[in-house]
Amino acid sequence: MKGGKPSPSRNPFSKIAWSWLGAFIGIYCVSELNHFLHIDLLNSVFLVGSFGASAVLIYGAPQAEFSQPRNLIGGHLISAFIGITIYKFVPLDSTILGALAVSLAIVAMHFTCTLHPPGGATALIAVIGSDNIHDLGYLFVLSPIGAGALIMLIVALFTNNLSSNPERHYPRYWL
Repeated sequence: MKGGKPSPSRNPFSKIAWSWLGAFIGIYCVSELNHFLHIDLLNSVFLVGSFGASAVLIYGAPQAEFSQPRNLIGGHLISAFIGITIYKFVPLDSTILGALAVSLAIVAMHFTCTLHPPGGATALIAVIGSDNIHDLGYLFVLSPIGAGALIMLIVALFTNNLSSNPERHYPRYWL
């Protein structure tokens, strides 16, 4: 509990700038999908909170294991599927359903080597989300989750590889 090492130093400005650029473009593109489809942003199902956390990983820490494409796409899809399944077929209180969805999503992501921390939020959103999300059923897995994660991946591939720093290039691996 004491910790034993000093805090890491701040990242260089260039890394911060690339992180900002990627996150801005990625979230903007997912948000624009709502506009393109004429969906009110407040009632949006395309811009889910877990994408904000994914943006931190894939644009802010593109070399991290949790940030790799397999983890980003697989973690979100698996977690969304589990969340929807729990919501549809387990007749319990939402507090138990939320805990069950998140914990089972973590187990499934571990078994499939797709651990992506925002996936836990995706599973929870599938359970406690709005009626718009619940009405989608399993379509929630493909859109908004699959489509949004894919858009963010494409942006990550472009923005992270624009840097001249080879340590920032993305991805480290695909499968």
